[in-house]
Amino acid sequence: MDERMDVIWLRSDALEVGVITYGARIVAVRTPDRDGTWGDVALGLADLDAYRRDPAYLGACVGRYANRIGGARFTLDGVEYRIPPNEGENALHGGPGGFESAQWRTDGADGSAVTLRHTSPDGDNGFPGTLEAAVTYTVDGNELRIEHTATTDRPTVVNLTNHTYWNLAGGGSAEDHEIQLFAGQYLPVDENSLPTGPPVPVDGTPLDFRSPARLGARIRDAHPQLVAVHGHDHNYVVDGAPGELRAAARVVEPRTGRVLELRTDQPGLQFYSGNMLDGSLVLADGRTARQSDAFCLEAQGFPDAPNHPDYPSTVLRPGEEYRSRMVFTFGTT
Repeated sequence: MDERMDVIWLRSDALEVGVITYGARIVAVRTPDRDGTWGDVALGLADLDAYRRDPAYLGACVGRYANRIGGARFTLDGVEYRIPPNEGENALHGGPGGFESAQWRTDGADGSAVTLRHTSPDGDNGFPGTLEAAVTYTVDGNELRIEHTATTDRPTVVNLTNHTYWNLAGGGSAEDHEIQLFAGQYLPVDENSLPTGPPVPVDGTPLDFRSPARLGARIRDAHPQLVAVHGHDHNYVVDGAPGELRAAARVVEPRTGRVLELRTDQPGLQFYSGNMLDGSLVLADGRTARQSDAFCLEAQGFPDAPNHPDYPSTVLRPGEEYRSRMVFTFGTT
């Protein structure tokens, strides 16, 4: 990896995580397999220029609003706000030039934790209010903790998450990964990946991962929901009470024995199988990234919630603090 990126390394005996200030991105996650051999389980790029050209949000903190806002507009307190569309007529991950391309600032790391900060001014990409955002990455033993916080001086909407692409084999296809999601419901979507209504049960569908299932066994199913978005790209309703840390996902890579577990306090989990990876993205190791070479586990509020009054609110008002927690635990079988 090009050290000119000024990678901030967070380390323990079981885990090494590389972070850069551009986009507050995770650029590497190194952890041992069952034989003790260390490997990088997060997709990364070769240098800073590659990250500046990256269309896939690798490792980034995405916002102001992760996922999609339909029609690139929403109404808050009777006022309509418009965001520049960057995915057809919709706004994805906060619109063009979102948090993933911001230069975050930091006071430095202490070896195991770092906090990065970004000020998004009032009107940035059409969003109201000056948003003071921060993300803290902490390595503690075999845990990577990610905490997003934000405050505002005007009513606004906010939804932050981390967009790391995982491959516990350290490269190649991820189709042999065994996925388990602790969610009995998901949000159906249309062909534009926008939710169409309230959550529905996963029962009897290829979106049911309550018991572990091989990623490759489901991704090419002809179910209309998978056809609509060319694979897995759905927001799951995490079991349990939002606001409390609870199990959201468990992934096992059988060849290396690596295990990844995720807990979060967010209501939703976007499970994405890299459907838009088309071979045009060249990774740090010289290989290209294609669909199902990696997957994302993005804990967050519901997509398009500002346009769905029945969804959990993503509104943030002055005097309140937005907080989102993700805890990734690494191990082996």
